[in-house]
Amino acid sequence: MLKTRYTIAYVALMTLVVVASNFLVQFPLNAEVAGINLADILTWGAFSYPVAFLITDLTNRQFGPQAARKVVFAGFVVGVTLSFFTSVPRIAIASGSAYLAGQLLDIAVFNRLRRQAWWRAPLVGSLIGSALDTVMFFSLSFAAFFVFLGPNEPFALEVAPVLGVFATEAPRWISWALGDFAVKMIVGLVMLLPYGALMNVLRPMQAARAS
Repeated sequence: MLKTRYTIAYVALMTLVVVASNFLVQFPLNAEVAGINLADILTWGAFSYPVAFLITDLTNRQFGPQAARKVVFAGFVVGVTLSFFTSVPRIAIASGSAYLAGQLLDIAVFNRLRRQAWWRAPLVGSLIGSALDTVMFFSLSFAAFFVFLGPNEPFALEVAPVLGVFATEAPRWISWALGDFAVKMIVGLVMLLPYGALMNVLRPMQAARAS
């Protein structure tokens, strides 16, 4: 019964994060740092989405990988459904695929490292999962090679200075991906604070410790 109540709570939180991220991704971050116009490479969704890894890791810590996968799949259903209603099919496919792959990789890495230093499993798992999520989403969404998923976006494929400031040039979506991953790394580090604070509250159940 306790596991069911907590799992429902985790699913609700994951759903909230996915819904919020789908909404916030519509709003660019209007600021400039070191000559970089952040509105060209970031949206507010980049800040809310990494919270999904915190929810997955807390579920994994308390109840093990099987429960964590259930929470991830619930978020996947919500995310894909929302994406098909709010964006073009190619973006929906990219979003759902990247989310599922990144979260499942996070679960696998977390479970392998869960008996090491308390911070290692959530940090390494979220960073590696975020890297895969970022590569998959931006590649599937904008790389010319994946045109079979839907029409290419000409603006994303235009060559421009990386991050708008470097001499090296690349398609714009490369800068979008780099900016997105940079934020995910920062938020991943910040998420260690709530994870550490909740460690003594959300203790692993016996099944999770044995996983």
